[in-house]
Amino acid sequence: MTARPAAGGGRWIPVAPERLAGWIARFAERHGAVEAVVLPDVVRLDAADGAVAECHMPFPPLRPSPDGPAGDGHEDGFRLPPPAAALVAHVCRERTVGVLLARLGGYAAGVFTGARLVAGKVGSRQVHGRSAAGGWSQQRFARRRDKQSAEALRAAADVAARVLVPRIEELDAVVLGGDRRSIDEIRRDRRLAPLFALETGPFLTVPDPRLAVLEATPDQFRAVRIRLVDP
Repeated sequence: MTARPAAGGGRWIPVAPERLAGWIARFAERHGAVEAVVLPDVVRLDAADGAVAECHMPFPPLRPSPDGPAGDGHEDGFRLPPPAAALVAHVCRERTVGVLLARLGGYAAGVFTGARLVAGKVGSRQVHGRSAAGGWSQQRFARRRDKQSAEALRAAADVAARVLVPRIEELDAVVLGGDRRSIDEIRRDRRLAPLFALETGPFLTVPDPRLAVLEATPDQFRAVRIRLVDP
């Protein structure tokens, strides 16, 4: 993941949980003394020179760690402001997360402990693209395509029911991704209601779900999204 422009100014920077304390320390080195403000799902860092770093946390809201702050709140001699130390502890906490990805014809479901995939299933069903033909042939093709799409979505729901639902009591959260329309169709399956009750953001943007794509999702759902506005 790379930096990209942010609406309203600044740029978005994704930072892995393990790198967050160091990132905050370097932000303070560049911009001066830092004050931290806690909002419902953001810790905002205001630097002395006017720079602002809005740290949008995964798995909000910010809750105190049962083990206390990560380390002693120091990073290479820099003492993190207490809200920033609490944020580091929050994002570095190991969670069990269910992931469901679906795009046209492709699907993947997995359970992660931290960044490690502990259970998963990936599959695909053929769904033909649109036909350039017209008239009766086009209508017949559309019906066949709709049938294929419905079968693929049922297969995706079946995989979610087999992989994720039996472990529902273990899951701290469920993250979704792929194509929103496909996911919204899968929501209709009543077997999966307990999963969608645990849904958290962000919605993951991924290519066709394959094993490598599923295994890489922690890079997105564990990352802290920082909106950095320079002075």
